[in-house]
Amino acid sequence: MSEQKSEWTRRTFLKVAGSGAVAAAGAGLAPAIVRGAAKEIVIGCQADLTGGFASWGYWLEKAAKAAVERINREGGIGGRPVKYVVEDTESNPATGTRKMRRLIQREEADFLIGTVHSGVMLASTPIAQELKTLYWPIAMASEATAEKGNRYVFRASSHVREQVQASAKWVVDNITKKWTICVADYAWGWSHRDWFKKEVEAAGGTILTAMAIPAGTKDFVPFVSKIPRDTEAIYYVFFGADTLGFLQQLHEIGYKGKKFSPVCTLEAVDLEKLGDAVEGAWALEYLPRRLRYKDTPYQREFRKRVAVDEEGREVGNPSRVIAGSHYWSTWASIHLIKKGVETSGWKGRKDTAALIQVLEGMKVKEGPEFPQGDLFIRAEDHQGFHQHWMSRIEKGKLEVKFTVPVEQVMYPVPVDFRKEKI
Repeated sequence: MSEQKSEWTRRTFLKVAGSGAVAAAGAGLAPAIVRGAAKEIVIGCQADLTGGFASWGYWLEKAAKAAVERINREGGIGGRPVKYVVEDTESNPATGTRKMRRLIQREEADFLIGTVHSGVMLASTPIAQELKTLYWPIAMASEATAEKGNRYVFRASSHVREQVQASAKWVVDNITKKWTICVADYAWGWSHRDWFKKEVEAAGGTILTAMAIPAGTKDFVPFVSKIPRDTEAIYYVFFGADTLGFLQQLHEIGYKGKKFSPVCTLEAVDLEKLGDAVEGAWALEYLPRRLRYKDTPYQREFRKRVAVDEEGREVGNPSRVIAGSHYWSTWASIHLIKKGVETSGWKGRKDTAALIQVLEGMKVKEGPEFPQGDLFIRAEDHQGFHQHWMSRIEKGKLEVKFTVPVEQVMYPVPVDFRKEKI
């Protein structure tokens, strides 16, 4: 198997290869792993390493590997070493679901860290239930922890409904009441379009028009030329190259109004290179890109492990910008699995029911395992809730203007998965 397909830390390899307690101790392994009596726990990663979401997938997978390395260095999960296996979704739903089955059925993954692509995620949630495997996606279409989720799906990170709940009233009161929506034409974009429209109108604002623009569009002029003249602000949701094309062409046609988006649109994007096309735009972050706005010992240690500098660029390769509001979520999800396994006493699939019940309603405090801050998983819908930050782009940098407390991102429970049999 290639290095990409099965990632082990050097220290774990020494143990498994039977190099002896001396070699393992020299590598810094905890005694629980040195004994090597217990079968490893396999964590699979359904990663978007190529295709449209590759710039995000790179960081999510890097953080996942770092989490497994840390856990193995400190004794594993319940004294058992962790084997990490990754498959590339190619940012494609058909490929992503096929790779998910491969991870579970051929690689024998006990748990699965999921995609950041909403189309892949929504195609994968029923497979998690079919194969009775806990699935922790990072993608943000709200439906995964609502009507299209199930008892085997958990999500630690922010998603569309939280983001809209955190921002809609404020943007209506402080930016404008007259909005146009421009989103990517697939599940994630549709979710943003529908929830932003609903919450803006509830707050007294008006949606003048809403456009879903096909992914991979090169010429945005036919779309942006249809923006109503009385639009005062645009809510835009794209990813990767589409973000650059939309913002640059919007600027070129002379749009002077205001702009707001979830930071997803700007993830892994070098804002300084966009210049006036993005200057002054507002963005909701789920963890500040720049260390100065959450400078804690836990953040410093986390950034060190994934090789990120204080401005959110890769150490040794500053042209690569982090997906800073997302990459922490694979780290946190793996540590939630660890906490759940050790709390429930999980030994194998026969103990999955007890593990799920422990995870339902789990609360964790900020620390080395959860550097983004306090987090809790709501029992009914398996959705994670945490603090958000409202930022503005000034001179090509995200400047945090205020924090959004977790209480403000809460919304009514849409489903109760606890009613489902495990």
